[in-house]
Amino acid sequence: MTDFVLILVTGLGLGALYFLAASGLSIIYGLMGVLNFAHGAFMMAGSYAGFLTMGALPASLSVAARLAIAVLVAVVVGAVIGLIVEVVLIRPLYRHHIQQVLVTVGLSLASVAAAQGIWGADPRTVEKPEWMASTTTLLGARLPNDRFLFIAVALAVFLGLQALLHYTRLGLIIRAGVENRTMVEALGINVHRTFTIVFALGGSAAALAGLLYSQYAGTVSPAQGGSLLIYAFIVVVIGGMGSLVGTAVAAVAVGLVQQLANFYAASGVGDLSVVLLLALVLLLRPTSMKGAHA
Repeated sequence: MTDFVLILVTGLGLGALYFLAASGLSIIYGLMGVLNFAHGAFMMAGSYAGFLTMGALPASLSVAARLAIAVLVAVVVGAVIGLIVEVVLIRPLYRHHIQQVLVTVGLSLASVAAAQGIWGADPRTVEKPEWMASTTTLLGARLPNDRFLFIAVALAVFLGLQALLHYTRLGLIIRAGVENRTMVEALGINVHRTFTIVFALGGSAAALAGLLYSQYAGTVSPAQGGSLLIYAFIVVVIGGMGSLVGTAVAAVAVGLVQQLANFYAASGVGDLSVVLLLALVLLLRPTSMKGAHA
């Protein structure tokens, strides 16, 4: 029972990180039809923004306070980068999907090379608040506290995005613009501006995921965003391209499968299990790649 509780909570915590990484990818594709391979660059930018912010703040502030400020900075940095990328690179290519892929892949490679040139390729240790580095005993299991934070943040982001898309005027415009952009523009609504906001939201979610993942890993590195992007794509495909609810369910499933396989089989088998889960979903439900509405 103790082992199961530990696997359940750690799997949910890992799934929460995967959801945060995949949520921005999902809404950008589901609402705009853009497959953003530069999403890993957004996550890397968030992790480094948080790392540099915590290092620049006075040591008299507690680590928790510096982390809270770093989260705000990372979210803003992610939003600004997302906005710039959408306006400069994506907007001229909305109806040219192959060019979108080439541009975003190129941006991803260039950003990693730039980060390695500025900060080096070696991982750097990040500070972690004492509470997050500690454990809580529940049903006999010693559970890492940071997993509870990841779960809470992911739940808040999920509920916030759902409320935005279904209960606000902006969400209505976004969904209407996806269905019939010409009609919405005929009503005098600037769809391009709305889609820029969506890209900025995706960038913010990615940056938040990158920062929290650096807390999970204990380090920050240029390649971190790329490794997390792989799981984000797997989650989005399993959950249905563009489905936010499906992405949340898939993230939980992937996190649990990975942890169960690592615990009961051998370390490293979890990654193989996730790939096998993806293959199984594609065999049983090939339409996963065709997309769905958020």
